[in-house]
Parts: sequence; structure tokens; C-alpha cells
Amino acid sequence: MEQNDKSFFDKFNDWMKNSISVKIFSIAFLVLILLIPASMIESLIHERQYRSADAITEVSSIWGEAQTLSGPIISIPYNKKYINEKKEIYEKREYAHFLPEALNINCIVEPEKRHRGIYEVVVYTTSLKFNGNFKDFDFSEWKIADKDILWDEATISIGITDMRGIKEAIKLKWDEKDYSFNPGLETNDVLQTGVSTRINITKDSVNNNFSFSIRLRGSQYLYFTPVGKITKVEMKANWEHPSFQGAFLPEDYKLDENNKSFTAHWQVLNLNRTYPQKWTESVYNINRSNFGVDLIVPVDHYKKSERSAKYAIMIIAFTFLIFFFVEVLAKKRIHPIQYLLAGLALIIFYALLLAFSEHFGFNTAYIVSSIATISLVTLYSKSIYQNLRETAITGLSLVILYGFVYVTLQLQDYALLMGSIGLFVVMAIVMYLTRKIDWYRMNDK
Repeated sequence: MEQNDKSFFDKFNDWMKNSISVKIFSIAFLVLILLIPASMIESLIHERQYRSADAITEVSSIWGEAQTLSGPIISIPYNKKYINEKKEIYEKREYAHFLPEALNINCIVEPEKRHRGIYEVVVYTTSLKFNGNFKDFDFSEWKIADKDILWDEATISIGITDMRGIKEAIKLKWDEKDYSFNPGLETNDVLQTGVSTRINITKDSVNNNFSFSIRLRGSQYLYFTPVGKITKVEMKANWEHPSFQGAFLPEDYKLDENNKSFTAHWQVLNLNRTYPQKWTESVYNINRSNFGVDLIVPVDHYKKSERSAKYAIMIIAFTFLIFFFVEVLAKKRIHPIQYLLAGLALIIFYALLLAFSEHFGFNTAYIVSSIATISLVTLYSKSIYQNLRETAITGLSLVILYGFVYVTLQLQDYALLMGSIGLFVVMAIVMYLTRKIDWYRMNDK
């Protein structure tokens, strides 16, 4: 009885060792297990991204936040009569808002890089010159009586996102008169933060020319709101990586010969916007038409590291597939622990990639990390195979695999196409190499 039991367990043990089905299921189970550390790597990438964003926020809060400039806008108060539930007449102050007929902005941006630990943050100082004119201040379409219009309390306002970035006093030249802007706004119907000053205008004012200059500090981006009937913006900056954002792209854009600076020009008409040249109260949101430039450090290594981590399952599966075919075709025994160790080495690649890319850039990090990982797995496979030919095939396959992933990561617009074609080619090769294998007789001795 004991002899029969022993023989049964020996047979069962041999079947477990040699069964192709058991081997396939064990490999699939290991792949699923390795998804746990792979997901931990993706979480680590997200954490490092958050730390980078925190560094940008910290520096920006000291230097100056991202800036959006809106205006100038003239707001003229008037008294409007209402009747309450008790049939009593009362007056309420409201505002009519007028936008310029023409608005020209000349902008010179001086970016610089600041560091917070290993992270780079872009800040800038900009010098802006505004000029243009207002056409008239006609209230007739709103049927507001002249006696209810408070002309002597009219204000001109400029929206500035972060007031801490203002570096010099802002002087307004209105026709032949000079004014000084003060912090705060008379009304928040249109703008939320900024500067304003009262000006002397009447319903008969005809010239209404203005000009003023602003020296401003900010970070990350600089946007404008096209409040003119015709808004023209000319921007120059010593920066090689501009990213034009918002509702409008530049009419033309030029990089210098050395790609170290750029010049951009925008022209926006009032017909391109969703709000008119004048209105009353807080009817329109002008911020939806903002446009400008992001002055960014091209920190794409986090995105590329995240995208490369999505290929982890593919690299692990194909590496295990190589091991499996060597085991089946060359009759080499490979223990599940050896599969697991090789899989963990492939996972460590992504930790190395993330760490190196923060210091040396993604491309250098990918080359160094892939060489280290391929060398480690290839040398480990040599100790398993005890055969140079099979070891060379494994190493070459890993080189091709990592090279394919690298090329796919560079081709953002064609990543899906390249990935699909690559998977199809690999599957075709696997099917071709295994076309003559009789899987039912693989366990026969």
C-alpha cells in the first residue's frame, strides 16, 4: 500500500513537472502576480508627478502665479429704478461696461529657470505696452436717462490674476491726461482682481485714446483676453519651448535660427468672441476667449515613464514566452521561481527608468536602464540554459523588444498603429515557429 502511494505521488509529481498545461497556467499566474509591483511602479510615477507640481506651486507662490491680463474695460455706473412687492420705487446702482475699439499689446517676456530640489520651474518677468482707443459711450439702446448716468464715477480697469507680480506703478495716459492706477476694482461684474482708476469722460467724448505700461512677474503661462474690437498682440521671448494655448493660436510664429527665442503675433476680431463690445451688469464671461503661451520645461519623462509602464505586461509576457519555448523545445527545466526572478528584474527596469529620467532625461535613462536590465536577464538566463546560442537569442529578443517600445514611445501620434503592428508581427512569428509542434505529445517520454 505504501509502495503504491509512493508510486502515485511520484507519478503526480512528474506530471506536474512535465505537464504543458500546468506550466502555462503557472506562467499566467506569475504574470498576474507581477502586475502588483507593476501597478506600484505606476503609483510611484504619479507620486513623483505630484511632487513636481508641488515644487512648481511653491516657487510660483513666492515669485508670482500664472498671469492673465484682461482689459482695459470702462465701467460707468448708473441708477436703475425698481418696484418692490410693496409697490415702492427704489434705486439700485448698476454698471454699463464698454470695451475698446482697438487694442494693441506689445509684450517682451524674459523667462528664467528656478530650481526646487531636483525640479525645474519656469518663471518670467514681462514688460507690456498697451495702447488703443474707445469709440463712444452710448446708452441709448438701454433706454437709460442721462440724469441717471454717473459720468463722474466712471472707472477704467485692468484685470491681473496675481497682483503680487506687479513690479512698478502703472500710469495711464488718457488723451492728454495722466492717471495712476490703484489696487482693487469698482465692480466685479467682469473682472475679479486687478487695478482701476476713475477717469473724466462724458457722453460727448470722441478721442478716448489710451496707453499704459506694465512690468509684471509670473510663472508657467501668460494669457490675454481679446477685449478689443480688433485685438493685436505681439510677443517676443527668449524661450525655445513655447506651447500656445487658449481660444486662439498665433497668426504667425517664428523661432530664431538657433531655436532659442520666438516671436508670435495674434489678431482677434470681436466676431471671433461670444460677447459684444458693451453690455450691462454681469451678463458675459470673457475668460472663455483667453489665449496666450505656456512657458514650460518639457518635462515629459513622467508621461513617457507612465506610458512605458503600460507595456510592462507585454514585456513580461514575451520574456516568459521566450523562456517557455526554450524549456519546451530545448528540453530545459526552468523553475517558476526563476520565472519570477526574471519578471521582477523586468519590473525594476521601470523604477530605474523613473529615477534616472529625473536627473538625465528620458532618452538617456531609457538606454541605461534597458542595458542594465537586458544584461541582468541575459546573464541570468545563461546560468539557466548553460547554452550560448539560447542565451544569445534571449538577449537579442530583449534588445528588439525594448527597442520597439522605445520607438513606439517616440511616435506619439502613431503609437497605437506601431503597437498594433508590432503585436501582430510577434504573434505571426510565434505561430510560425510553433506550427509543427504536436502539443498533445509534448508530455510523452
